[in-house]
Amino acid sequence: MTDAVTDSTIAELVKAFASAQPERLQEEFDKLAGAVWQEGVLTELALPAAPVLVDVLDQVSEDHQGRLVILLGLLAEAEYPEQGPVNQAVRAGLDHYLALVGRESNSQAFTLALLYLLSHFPADRERILDAVAGIGLGPEEQTRLERALASLDLAKPDLGRVWPAPSIWALNASEQDFDQSWINDLSTEQIVTNWENDTKTVFGFSGAKAYWAVLNGDVVQVAQNPPTRAESDEDIDSSTSGLFGAHVEAFRCANCSGALEIRNEVVRCPECATAYPVANGVLDLTAGIAETISTGNDEDTADLLQKLAEMPTMGLYYESVLRPAYLQIAGSNWGGAVTPSDEDAYIATHIEPVDGPVLDLAAGAGRWTTVVSDTVGPDRLLALDMGLPMLSVLRSRLPEVPAVQGSALDLPFADASFGAVNMWNALQAFPDDAETAILEVGRVLRPGGTFTCMTFLFGQDPIYRHFQKSHFFPSRPAGHLLFELEDIKAWLDRAGLRIVELSGPETFVFFTAERI
Repeated sequence: MTDAVTDSTIAELVKAFASAQPERLQEEFDKLAGAVWQEGVLTELALPAAPVLVDVLDQVSEDHQGRLVILLGLLAEAEYPEQGPVNQAVRAGLDHYLALVGRESNSQAFTLALLYLLSHFPADRERILDAVAGIGLGPEEQTRLERALASLDLAKPDLGRVWPAPSIWALNASEQDFDQSWINDLSTEQIVTNWENDTKTVFGFSGAKAYWAVLNGDVVQVAQNPPTRAESDEDIDSSTSGLFGAHVEAFRCANCSGALEIRNEVVRCPECATAYPVANGVLDLTAGIAETISTGNDEDTADLLQKLAEMPTMGLYYESVLRPAYLQIAGSNWGGAVTPSDEDAYIATHIEPVDGPVLDLAAGAGRWTTVVSDTVGPDRLLALDMGLPMLSVLRSRLPEVPAVQGSALDLPFADASFGAVNMWNALQAFPDDAETAILEVGRVLRPGGTFTCMTFLFGQDPIYRHFQKSHFFPSRPAGHLLFELEDIKAWLDRAGLRIVELSGPETFVFFTAERI
């Protein structure tokens, strides 16, 4: 493509965008953005377009400006961690961006867009932070910007704890020591990779929030239903036989798949002589203890389980801070389209068990186990999760509900043993193995039993989809992975599950399926 053709193409795209009326604004923006940027990769038009986009900022309305600022940020980000020629071409407009920061007429959306753009110029850290000092940023926006503009100190790397913002992580001394211990074990290459992934995660959250606001308006903070705890458990039989006895026929040995039994308060497999530890009402079916091991070692293992269960309650912190932020990113819930009450109502309305126990799968800290318990009764319910700290919170909240530590990908239960399964806000926790989890649900459900589920889809807008992907969580260092609706439908079909309800605003998906 010749320079003349390039200049003409850019001019036509920019003119069409700049003159677009509201009803065509997004369509023309999509054309402009797609010509210079595609799925995080720059096209050959990106470099010549950058100065043109900067120049046109003063010639358009704020609705246009917000989109242009997001696009300039995407162009600058595409060369990260390098500060390549396109990044530098965008950075050349820094004086202009900083002047816009102090404009009194700025909407929340435009300010968020500017912060996202400015976060890509660490060489100008002090100038940028001075410019935003007087506009009253909250701690989350302020610390996200500071972290994005920070430089890695290999002698004292500050890794992790950046999402959704560094300000939310108030670590005590023991937690700081824990962080330092795993950081000390990393190679220099691993430190650099983790630092860059942390930075991309900050970009992803800031960009998603800003882009949604530019397109839709002010971000809404959804009020969370506060976690609750049982007032008293005096009348609850918390013995092993009392908690698990009614459902023991559903359990299967993790080693040989044999049926389990409870004898003298010990859960064991008579076929392979494996015993499973129980502490605080949590039965660990991830691995057993050979009964040939001495009683002393059995007690040591149980003591360890007890100590782990008494760890700081990460589950409560997850519910009050991390989960709402995750729903914003994964569900595009910046406008509060889905509230906790909406989720409660869906579960209560759609879970319809046939005979048999009910499984709350990947139950976490039990926020939605409470809803299932209220709907079907605690005497029918089992909760399963892999995270012991989460289950510890669940047990403190619902001491009448037995909890099992186990994998959703290899359920320690017999075929057709449950009348219903609920899996809420969890399928995306193991996205590479989501089909396996759904097949397991199909295996353990009885005919006619329901499977209620809420998870998330990738957005159809390529820019928002990019921001969803630009998150690097410990559970999946390769990047955030959500779902396509057609894949979920195919997995349910292969599991012998028939969809009876499918809905959800934004990028949420709620569904109920019935075992055929």
